[in-house]
Amino acid sequence: MKIFSFPGKKDTGVSARRIGISNLRNLDPFYFELLKGLRAKVEYKMDTLNLRVLAVSSAVAGEGKTLTAIQLAANMASTGRKKVLLVDMDLRKANISRELGIASDSGLSDFLSGSLPKEKILRNSVVPGLSVIVGGKTISSPTDMLAGDKFRSLLRELREQFDLVILDTPPILPVPDAVTISEQVDAFILLFRFGHTPHQLFRQAIDELGERKIVGVVLNGEEKKNDHYYHKYYGKYYQVSRTGGK
Repeated sequence: MKIFSFPGKKDTGVSARRIGISNLRNLDPFYFELLKGLRAKVEYKMDTLNLRVLAVSSAVAGEGKTLTAIQLAANMASTGRKKVLLVDMDLRKANISRELGIASDSGLSDFLSGSLPKEKILRNSVVPGLSVIVGGKTISSPTDMLAGDKFRSLLRELREQFDLVILDTPPILPVPDAVTISEQVDAFILLFRFGHTPHQLFRQAIDELGERKIVGVVLNGEEKKNDHYYHKYYGKYYQVSRTGGK
């Protein structure tokens, strides 16, 4: 997904800098339908299990969790049914700000260190209903900050302010951050990248969190079948949908 950054109006309390996210419909149509399917399943789980804070994580780095969290948040907000907040919890790398092509200052670490109030770290996006909190200044060991009362209090406030809070956490096994905040999170979605993560490491990550905390697993990077296969089963359908039924 291509990401753009836009300059915005002068700051007026809640940051008026607007984060650019490309139109989801510019994605490959088959992938876009899979993304909508993920959104539908997540929304169903939210409504039936009364979930408000959902963490997206993985066993190790490089499994695609950050892009998945961004795309899921944008897709969820684009329906107009939910007010969504996306939060970068990886204070060591500030991945979301890098993916969105914006500065990583004025983020979560700045709030937790006492440098900025909550109102200064909330940013609006070009997707109506979607707000973002970036990681802020990178911190080499943020675990104690995430375990502290200041973060707990912030998350309680965000629960009241948004219908869904999506947390993009660091990977589970290399660092303890995701496990540290697990009791404050309603549920986790885990990414598993096909051909990348050894099964025993994925099993270890599940054990670290506890199976009851995990509401779903996203398989990422599975080898796509050839174009003839998709044209045979999906081609006419997408052709009709893109031409308004002609």
